[in-house]
Amino acid sequence: MERGWVPETAREGLVRDALHAVRAFSDAVDRMNTGMRGEMDMNASDLAALRMLIVRERRGRYVSPHDIATHLAISTASTTKLLDRLTESGHLERRPHPHDRRARIVVLSESARSEFARHFGERIRRMTAAMDDYGDEELRAVVRFLGDMAEALTRPSPAE
Repeated sequence: MERGWVPETAREGLVRDALHAVRAFSDAVDRMNTGMRGEMDMNASDLAALRMLIVRERRGRYVSPHDIATHLAISTASTTKLLDRLTESGHLERRPHPHDRRARIVVLSESARSEFARHFGERIRRMTAAMDDYGDEELRAVVRFLGDMAEALTRPSPAE
């Protein structure tokens, strides 16, 4: 779709409006992340690693250094530097895996959990409150839509 594209059907208008809403939401998330990086004095990769740890922790999953490298699409050397930086700043700890003593896992420190909750908690409360007027079916549609949009953006194109 071109800039200034005028929809010819009601469906095309809805698609255009949905794409505009996705862009507006993406811009808002970018602004939030930029603000959080400034507030927490860390770079984008560090913040993304902490968010990943929080999500996986809530799901009861252990996180390895390899998991972080894969999630962030960075090299082993870059991952080591990131983990060193976040360990030095007190945001995470490296521990032996509870079931495989040869492996290591990465966990958030209590201070990182508190700091993240302080910076992100109010934003989560506002986002949750914004969903109050939506019914269950509407929220299921939003979940499906956002999942499909994420898939569309991350799926390699045939040329890749």
